[in-house]
Amino acid sequence: MAIAKGSKIPPLDPSATEPFYRQIYDRVRSAITSGVLKPGDRIPSARALTKELGLARGTIEAAYSLLAAEGYIQARGQAGTIVTPGLKARTPVAIAKPRSDSGIARVSFRPDSILPFQMGLPALDAFPRKIWARLGARCVRAMQPSDMVHPSVYGSPALRAEIAAYLQLSRGISCFPSQIFVTSGYRHTIGLIGQALLKAGDRVWLENPGYPPTRDLLRHMDITAVPVPVDREGMVISAGIKLAPKARAVVVTPAHQSPLCVSLSLPRRMALLDWAARNNAWVIEDDYDGEYRYVSRPLPALKSLDRDGRVLYAGTFSKVLFPSIRLAYLVVPEPQVGRFEEISEAFAGGSPGLTQAIVTAFITEGHFARHIQRMRTLYAERREAARAGLESALGKHVQIESQPGGMHLILQLQAERSDRWLAARMREEGLYAEALADWTMDNVGTSTLLLGFTNIHSQGTAETLGKRILKLI
Repeated sequence: MAIAKGSKIPPLDPSATEPFYRQIYDRVRSAITSGVLKPGDRIPSARALTKELGLARGTIEAAYSLLAAEGYIQARGQAGTIVTPGLKARTPVAIAKPRSDSGIARVSFRPDSILPFQMGLPALDAFPRKIWARLGARCVRAMQPSDMVHPSVYGSPALRAEIAAYLQLSRGISCFPSQIFVTSGYRHTIGLIGQALLKAGDRVWLENPGYPPTRDLLRHMDITAVPVPVDREGMVISAGIKLAPKARAVVVTPAHQSPLCVSLSLPRRMALLDWAARNNAWVIEDDYDGEYRYVSRPLPALKSLDRDGRVLYAGTFSKVLFPSIRLAYLVVPEPQVGRFEEISEAFAGGSPGLTQAIVTAFITEGHFARHIQRMRTLYAERREAARAGLESALGKHVQIESQPGGMHLILQLQAERSDRWLAARMREEGLYAEALADWTMDNVGTSTLLLGFTNIHSQGTAETLGKRILKLI
């Protein structure tokens, strides 16, 4: 309950046996003792609370007098009433979090931290913050009343146009701006697709191993996930057809399979599109980091081969800009635009217009393309530095697989050690890792760690961190 200046006190209960002054006293004291209100925080004046709650001023003053007498608050004249400086908040009782039978805590696939080897983070130190700040200031100065109304639930027309042009040039996707829907992230994108095209009881192919939040999202929509194995050519399409020939959709990461980083081969791309066309199934292409390929030019998107209107292309700004921007986008087949507009009108709230305006300017002025080119070069360097440093420190204990792209390394553990156990121990020591076992639906496979390299600055840094890992093996 935050009741600092400018906020509201929770509603009082007129049917309670306690008088109003005592209810106010209890609420303020609880906020102070729990640490919600901290020493020195200003609380609403008696006059303000009188107006807000519609009570007699004497009722408020009675509550405040009792709090002051007990030492919780102090009146400072024109400076207002504050929580007594130096007052120590009561330490809350820690509530133990449930643990799995193995004693290993559940992994968060969207942590709010910046740890060595953390997955899913671009090189935050290399982001052009000065350019971003300048564009942001300019967009704020240019704001008009028309920019302050509710944002379009489909996305800013200017941003949709820029995304369409970018996809045409960089990913080989020919589409109109009207086919693009701006979302608040991958989860929003999958939810939008589920509401528009899927229903409870449908079966959907998922790569195995594959991105864990996808199966959680489908489970909450009462959609059955069908695990389809992955080999060096990507998802095994023949296995998917054997397991669920009449599945309603498939979620696939063809550029860099998540998490094994292999690319879906051309024969399998064609086989997948052929299966989708014959069965009126949907192919959801998650192109989360297709820009980052280091051995050749980025591969064209699967969507660029779609001639039957079965592929929905999901892109994101989280990996090329930064995650907290909360902007992604979805390209839908032209015949489905009306359906997605209908669903967006019902369920979407729209993304912040100011953020979209800044991204639009970032793309229009060429900063976006230059940033991707710089990051492609930087990541190739950091990937090699991280690989060399870890191999130097860990030696025979791991085998590091070399992949053509992506933003993380794959470390196969040579010792008989659980990857879940080691990943948990690393997190306890301030390092980050994800266990391949957590990405696998049947928990079968080699003991393998996934380590992000984008924020590892040098081989020396990687070697030092590798020595810390060695102590845990």
